[in-house]
Amino acid sequence: MWRKQGASNTGARAEQAACRYLQKQKLKVIAKNYRCRFGEIDIVCRSDEHLVFVEVRYRHSAHFGSAAETVNFAKQQRIILTARHYLSCNAGAKQYSELPCRFDVIEASPGNSGELQLNWLPNAFQE
Repeated sequence: MWRKQGASNTGARAEQAACRYLQKQKLKVIAKNYRCRFGEIDIVCRSDEHLVFVEVRYRHSAHFGSAAETVNFAKQQRIILTARHYLSCNAGAKQYSELPCRFDVIEASPGNSGELQLNWLPNAFQE
């Protein structure tokens, strides 16, 4: 059952659930919480065709807008800069550097039964 937690704990649980969900969708999780001076990327994973950078956003309620709406232009730019940093630091990983990149968002919210609901938005924004 999904219980009310502190903000950081709730975010971490949403990210864990998102990782499990992406793995069920046949994506391979490469990194979690990649940080650099530009920002953070919650999940880096690989599909058959893309290197995927995923932002996980939790919202208790959509009263003030959806979770995806919180990934505004400024946040998108920070994610893109962080993705570029990730690529430059992992340039030796040839299996990743030759793949096109994609930026996804996973919205997380509490469901009616108390379980976490996820909504995956592939290619939510572009560079």
